[in-house]
Amino acid sequence: MIANVLQRRNRYRRPHGARWSWRRLRAEVDWRSVAHFVGPLALVVAGLGALGWGLNRPLHAVSIDGSFQRVSPTEIEAAVAPYLPAGFMSVNIDAIRRAVQAIPWVDRVRVQRRWPLGLEVTVVEQTAAARWNGTGLINPRGELFVRDANDPPAALPLLSGPDGTEGEVAARYFAAVPLVGAAGLRIAALTLDARGAWKIDFTNGLSVRLGRHHVAQRIRRFVDTAARIVIPRLSDVEYVDMRYANGFAVGWRAGAGATAPAGATRSSAPPTGAASLRTGAGARATATATAPAPTPTPAPTPAPATLPTSIPKAA
Repeated sequence: MIANVLQRRNRYRRPHGARWSWRRLRAEVDWRSVAHFVGPLALVVAGLGALGWGLNRPLHAVSIDGSFQRVSPTEIEAAVAPYLPAGFMSVNIDAIRRAVQAIPWVDRVRVQRRWPLGLEVTVVEQTAAARWNGTGLINPRGELFVRDANDPPAALPLLSGPDGTEGEVAARYFAAVPLVGAAGLRIAALTLDARGAWKIDFTNGLSVRLGRHHVAQRIRRFVDTAARIVIPRLSDVEYVDMRYANGFAVGWRAGAGATAPAGATRSSAPPTGAASLRTGAGARATATATAPAPTPTPAPTPAPATLPTSIPKAA
């Protein structure tokens, strides 16, 4: 049995000393069939190579599109120039986009190949919605996109706070704008101090102190209650303090009287040196001011004497 197994194995072995030769290979391979398969494949590869070489020539033109006020097309060209020798097909579109995005005041960038040998770069500039700590600029998404602007627009509202709080302050500002706008007010400055207390300054000169807690509720309460009482006497009011559970305090300007505005009544026991107000809803508010001296009542003017219409004749 072992001999039979060895015979079957030896049957598939090449005879000792036998070698492949080109003559035998030519005789055993159907070269015509090989040529029919390899020929078209070689033509396709060569065509693709030629096409790739023709398309991947260096770029000759860059089209820059956008509405520019702070960004110059020269800056964009300088950012794109190092990538142009790479060729039309091999140019790194993502790298170009990142390079242009790094230019100050650039918000969004779109880069596209433009047939036959060009690029199209579309740039959207940032829109400044507020200033940050004097020199920074914040966009409508609450992002700080410039930390040290050379000439920040003075007309923009000023947001202030500790470093790293620009997102929180911007979110508070954008949430408060529609609320105070309903009362006809515009925010000139919003401040978050180191203790976490908030303050709003309006363009009409009024300042509102909000404290550290329940800020959103206090802003709404100011708009619903305090603003309607204080705005009619705006020239006499310096600030409104909303840091009370059920009321507010009014700080009067120097020389202004502490009389209660329309819709408010005096409380029975005001604190020393201050005027205390109670609104119609029962909330108590104190206005820090010195009560004015009583105005002396002028003396009544005597009625003029009545002259006779005729003079009697002498007797």
